[in-house]
Amino acid sequence: MPASKVIVLFPEASYGAALNCVGIAQELRRNGAQPVFICHPGFSGVFAEYGFAEYQLAGEIAGAPTDWNEFIESHKHAFRQSPMEQLQSYVAPTWNAIVDTAIRAEEPLSKLLARLKPDAIVLDNVVMFPAIANAGVPWVRVVSCAETEIPDPNVPPYLSGCQSGHPAGWRAFESAYEKAVAPAHKRFAAFVADTGLKAPQAPGFLDPSPWLNLLLAPEIIRHERAIALDPETFVFLDGCVRKEAPYTPPRFASNNDDPLVLTSFGSLGAIDVDMMQRMIAVFADLPGRFLINAGNWRDAYQHVPDNVFIDSWFPQPSVVEQSSLFIHHGGNNSFCEALYFGVPSLIMPYCWDGHDNATRAVETGVGKTLDRYSWSDADLAQSIRSLLSDEAMRQRLKANAAIMQNAAGTSRAAVEILKLTETASGQARASA
Repeated sequence: MPASKVIVLFPEASYGAALNCVGIAQELRRNGAQPVFICHPGFSGVFAEYGFAEYQLAGEIAGAPTDWNEFIESHKHAFRQSPMEQLQSYVAPTWNAIVDTAIRAEEPLSKLLARLKPDAIVLDNVVMFPAIANAGVPWVRVVSCAETEIPDPNVPPYLSGCQSGHPAGWRAFESAYEKAVAPAHKRFAAFVADTGLKAPQAPGFLDPSPWLNLLLAPEIIRHERAIALDPETFVFLDGCVRKEAPYTPPRFASNNDDPLVLTSFGSLGAIDVDMMQRMIAVFADLPGRFLINAGNWRDAYQHVPDNVFIDSWFPQPSVVEQSSLFIHHGGNNSFCEALYFGVPSLIMPYCWDGHDNATRAVETGVGKTLDRYSWSDADLAQSIRSLLSDEAMRQRLKANAAIMQNAAGTSRAAVEILKLTETASGQARASA
């Protein structure tokens, strides 16, 4: 009996990418492969909880890894700014931190890959790690940010939140973005060159994989590209939703017959307790049951209304499936999960591709967006009421959910990855 394929999955240090990869790994395991995870410090136990072997990059600890909660705390003032203003206050510092991570990870990652001897490597990140390209096996790029991460003349600039169809307005952002990230890219290019590789052309930090690229964006929000992506190496998964344990909502002190609404701004966005308390005050007077993901800040909420329940974590897909509305930050996992289960989104973005997804939700009629801070109580209440009562949107989302669920993105990803390993094995045998 042939040995099972060892597939290394290496997601970035964010729960969005990590849990997206869990969905793929679940299907790889179901197909007889042996998926294992390489994780950054702080993520130990996340993958083991789903039954996967995990290996921590020990060198990251010695190299004073970036504490992303601490990073967000020191940069959260930028969340009140426009995408253009964030280029200097948030985007450039973030790229610098990401480049630092890639440089520190290179030696331990190279040694670990040599020890694991994978048949393929799945990289869900925004930056290239040369050790992966130099490992001698096929590598797969997962684009779990917005589709805007893959540039095209017809696609608005990545991280801009720009509207589609107005390219004249994109140029100023593109120019400012390139200038803002230039110092980080210069450091990154020198580092990559030292490993014997050609660096991505500025302002990019990660080129497409020559073997396989997996994109989450479902057709309902996809952009019409000027240059079609090669279907042999670019595969749209129409979402990539992991399987979670069932969730039974709590019994509320009131409103138990009202719609369920989930609010989650991601593991980093939960830091904004003051803004969340403003929202809770509005929720108290609305006909709904509100679940709130408070992350590490659960204990900051002492008194909540009878129709609100706060916890540090929820099995998000299982909750979204039961919800009538999902209020989130525009993270690509959250956005795709809402679409996968036919749930409208109210997106209140604060950084990165959340801006792009918020704009796209409005353009494609799958949700609404509110500025994260400038809303009034009436604005928030009206947005929630209108999304809960929009039957036409709900029916359209329901039809789209059926399409996405039939597409079985996690299964498609596993099949494509294993097909790639078979092709690579065949080529190796032929050249032997």
